[in-house]
Amino acid sequence: MMKVPQIELNNGVMIPCIGNGPGFIGMGSNKKENHNIFARAYRKYIDNPRKRKDYVDAIANSFKIGFTLLDYSSSYGDGAAINEAIQKSGVDRKELFLTTRISNEAQRTHKVRECFMQQLDGMGTDYIDLLMFHWPVTDLYLDTWKEMVKLYKEGYVRCLGVANCHQHHLEALLKASDVCPAVNQVEVHPLFTQKPLVSYCKNQGIQVEAYTAIARLDDRLVRLPILHKIAAKYKKTVVQVVLRWHIQNGVIPVVRSLNKYRQLENISIFDFTLNDEEMKAIDSININSRLRFDPDNCDFSIL
Repeated sequence: MMKVPQIELNNGVMIPCIGNGPGFIGMGSNKKENHNIFARAYRKYIDNPRKRKDYVDAIANSFKIGFTLLDYSSSYGDGAAINEAIQKSGVDRKELFLTTRISNEAQRTHKVRECFMQQLDGMGTDYIDLLMFHWPVTDLYLDTWKEMVKLYKEGYVRCLGVANCHQHHLEALLKASDVCPAVNQVEVHPLFTQKPLVSYCKNQGIQVEAYTAIARLDDRLVRLPILHKIAAKYKKTVVQVVLRWHIQNGVIPVVRSLNKYRQLENISIFDFTLNDEEMKAIDSININSRLRFDPDNCDFSIL
C-alpha cells in the first residue's frame, strides 16, 4: 500500500491529502447525470450483482493501493457496499478515513440523526472520520449543522465538515456554533480555481477539498498545450499534473475512478514536484467556469 501524505485539520485529526470518491453503484465514468437521479440510479443498480461486485471490487482495490480517504454520501446509498469493500480489501478500518454526508432529503425531513445512524449501520462501523452535509439547503443547513455538532460531541464523528459552502455560508456557521468546520468541499479545478474562497478558508483554518478536481476531463482543460508540455517533462499524464497542482496548492483533490489502472495513476503523484512557474501557469488557466451547481442559484429539491 502506498503511504499518502497527511494534513492536520483544525482539531488535530490527520487526513490524507488525496481521496477517492466512488459515487453510487452504476455510475459510469463518462456519465454526466445530475444529482437528482442519484436515488433512482441507486435503486436501479443496487440489485444488479455484476455491477455491485464491480463497484465493491473497485473500492476494495482503491483501499489496497493506498486511497484510504473515501468520500461517500447518504445520497448514494446506505453504505453497505462500502462495508463489503472494507471487508474484501483486508485493510483495517482504523487505517481508513471514511467520509459521508447528510443528504438534502434528510435535511428537509429533519432526520439528520437517523440518516447518520443508517450510514453507521450500513458501513459496519461505530464512527465516521468526517461527516459533512451535502449542500447548504436554504433555511435548513444551520439546524442541520447543529445536529451534526451534537453527533460530533457525542463521539460518533472525528471531525465535521461541510460541502458547497460559499464564504457567507461559512460565516453563518461560525456564528451559529462553537465548532468550526474542519473541511469545506467545493468545486475546484484549473478552470475554476476559486482563489478567494480557498484563501478565506485557509485564513479560517478550514481545509478545502476539491470535487470535480479534474474538471470532468473538459476539453478546454485537457487539450491545453501547457499542460501537455508539463506532463511530458515529468513523464506524467495531464490528470496527474492537475492532481499534483491541487496538492501543492494545499487543496485535497477527490477524484473518481473505478478502474484499477486509473486509480494507481491518480495516486502516483508523489514522485515529482511542479516548480513555481508551472504552478502559476496552471493557476492562470482559470476562466471562472463552474461545471456543477452554484449553491446560491440552484434547486435544492432536485439535488
